[in-house]
Amino acid sequence: MSNLYYEKSLLESYSYVAGIDEVGRGPLAGPVVVACIVVDTNTQLFHGVDDSKKLSAKKRGDLTKDIINNCVEYSIALATHIEIDRDNILNATQLAMNRAFNHLKTNPGITIVDGKFYKPFEFNSKCIIKGDSKHFSISCASILAKVFRDNMMIEYSKRYPGYGFEDNKGYGTLYHRKAIQEIGPCPIHRKTFINQLKLC
Repeated sequence: MSNLYYEKSLLESYSYVAGIDEVGRGPLAGPVVVACIVVDTNTQLFHGVDDSKKLSAKKRGDLTKDIINNCVEYSIALATHIEIDRDNILNATQLAMNRAFNHLKTNPGITIVDGKFYKPFEFNSKCIIKGDSKHFSISCASILAKVFRDNMMIEYSKRYPGYGFEDNKGYGTLYHRKAIQEIGPCPIHRKTFINQLKLC
């Protein structure tokens, strides 16, 4: 379970703190999605906020409503499969993170980011490994990004049937990999990923 202790300590030096997390670095198809959120540190913690991967789809959906209704501000941005192929997944992820931050109207003095990144961001940041399971604002960002991307992939499943996007969300399950081999890639597949796996 995550908490707000770290964010509150940062507020001794900064007016606002934002949390950032991404979803979708590993899939074979679709975008990488990033959420950036400025939480209200005076809000009552919502029961069950944690790394989105540890939560059920229903729990993520329920928490999303609480998070959106009780935060100072949030934004969601993405980098497309085309940008991932062009720039590589790490650079595309950072591109999406910069976009999400720049969409905020609030100007956080510090942003805490899940993961470890070596290339500087366009904003003042602290990178925290496994931050999505430690810090409330990153956990909230993780949940928002996950729900947004999952819904995108469900919609893509209607446009590109046969790959199981409604279930695998673009990740490389056995069913998904066999579908690529049998019917070929669709327009939202990451060419660099499927080429590396020699799926077509």
